[in-house]
Amino acid sequence: MPFSLNTLHEFVDWFIPAELAADREMRKQARLFLISHLLGPFLGNVVPIALYVLDPDPGFEVAVLAISITSFWIFPPLLRVLGRYYNVLALVSIQNLIFCILWSCYFYGGVTSPTLPWVLTIPILAFFYIGSSPSLRLIVLLMFVVNFTGFCLLYFAGHVPEVGIPFSALQGLGLLSTAAASAYVIMMALFYANALASQAEMESEMRGHLNTAAELRRAAADAERASVAKAEFLARMSHELRTPLNAVIGYSQMLLEEAADESDAESIADLDRIHGAGQHLLRLVNDILDLSKIEAGKMELFNEEVQFIDVVEEAVANVRGLAAQNGNQITATYQDAVGVVKCDVGKVRHILFQVIENAAKFTKNGSIQVSCHRQASERGNEVVVSVRDTGIGIAPDQIPGLFEQFAVSSDSSASKYGGTGLGLALSQKFSRLMGGDVTVESRLNIGSCFTIMLPVEPADEADDLSLAGRTDGGDEDVLAQTRLAAEPVPRIVTAVPTGHQRVLVAANA
Repeated sequence: MPFSLNTLHEFVDWFIPAELAADREMRKQARLFLISHLLGPFLGNVVPIALYVLDPDPGFEVAVLAISITSFWIFPPLLRVLGRYYNVLALVSIQNLIFCILWSCYFYGGVTSPTLPWVLTIPILAFFYIGSSPSLRLIVLLMFVVNFTGFCLLYFAGHVPEVGIPFSALQGLGLLSTAAASAYVIMMALFYANALASQAEMESEMRGHLNTAAELRRAAADAERASVAKAEFLARMSHELRTPLNAVIGYSQMLLEEAADESDAESIADLDRIHGAGQHLLRLVNDILDLSKIEAGKMELFNEEVQFIDVVEEAVANVRGLAAQNGNQITATYQDAVGVVKCDVGKVRHILFQVIENAAKFTKNGSIQVSCHRQASERGNEVVVSVRDTGIGIAPDQIPGLFEQFAVSSDSSASKYGGTGLGLALSQKFSRLMGGDVTVESRLNIGSCFTIMLPVEPADEADDLSLAGRTDGGDEDVLAQTRLAAEPVPRIVTAVPTGHQRVLVAANA
């Protein structure tokens, strides 16, 4: 039964033109109009067939009635072609219905005609077709009055047709006609009830969607308030953390110099650990603040022209110590045509340092190859830096989440190699902010190749603000990152490139 109803609805809806289907009320009226015209003639033609069988001498009146009833099948195709004239088609159909009923009553018994019950279908179908329009209802009433008056005048003028059907046959015809009219009304009532139920279900679903939307708006407002509170907390904590950290780093550096002058090897080792731990903690604080600025969409680009090879060489030099500790050999090859690139140098340093350091950390007694060249792509002219290593590699199922923040694939990796899962995530966001990207290709236990792509010239220097989800390697304060009117405040920059390493169980450069 549901399959039959769905098939019927699809067949009916095929005749509804787009201009009617777009309006929910008109679509409902059109469906009722089509159902009555597609199925109604099957029931309506029962009467002329019975008249033809029962009348010993059937004449033109039976043929006219049959043609008039059958002509209802013309209206569905007309509606598909002339949808904007729906009201006209509805009125013409109602006129045809009035004519059919009064015609059969006139020739077969008048007020005692067995087809008289069909008169009840006129107001019902008029209500279905034209809805609640007062003017159209008035037109239908006038149409019925005019038709009824015309047949009455014809009758009183002496044109009284003779009924050739026996009285007993007329009684049987009356029962048949009443049954057909009742079936027709029940069919339309059921379809109308189904339409109302569908509409009620749709309205209920719509109310549910509206309630869901209201809940989402409230949740978004709560999330925004939470984001503001988090940003203010991080900004205040940044001052509380970075001020003593800078003091620790500064004093440890001074004490290192004094210990070096006095050749105090034991103090140098301890002070070097203090100095390194302070710098590491400062990088962590800066990365967390960067993530807060990413979420708030308050990062800026500070572009300047720079010899790109010099920046790459600086990053390689900063990682040589870590590479040597792990027994790695690091080499760099450059293409002379790289030349000058206009970019945010701080962010580029962060990207290069993170990727190369990642390679050095996850490679033991192997090699790291850094290459740089310039190329033309669909994004325009860009510089490409490839960092290839022979480290532990990355499992295929871990690559999709490699650049997600705080995504460390396993506890064993974090405990063995260290890291918080921030470095690579920030590096990719930095590169995308500048119009580039960071991608990776890797084979487990064989090695990985990270590719950094950056445009030679910013695509739109006027657009300094990033979109939410992108980041800047600059060092502005985050106190007002969620306040649109706040001015960025520069933060202290250490001599060591900012940013902390991104770690996965098989992640390496």
